[in-house]
Amino acid sequence: MTMADAVFMLCALTSFACAVLLLRGYARNRVPLLLWSSLCFVALAVNNVLLVVDLIVIPGRDLLTIRHASALVALALLVFGLVWDSE
Repeated sequence: MTMADAVFMLCALTSFACAVLLLRGYARNRVPLLLWSSLCFVALAVNNVLLVVDLIVIPGRDLLTIRHASALVALALLVFGLVWDSE
């Protein structure tokens, strides 16, 4: 395992940890922005896991389109949450 592989895995773990912490905050306070932020980080964690799978587990496969779609979903969730919360 190279240093880049370790960084990719740590990024996935960090995104997942942020999602868990944001979900715990939402469960305590019921602030809608925490929910949308946690959903964004769940999608970003999925994106990072797909990156690990794409580059480390099955390097011959190209998952670029799926990775981009998950990143788009993550950002769309956050933007939707910001717009929805501002009204």
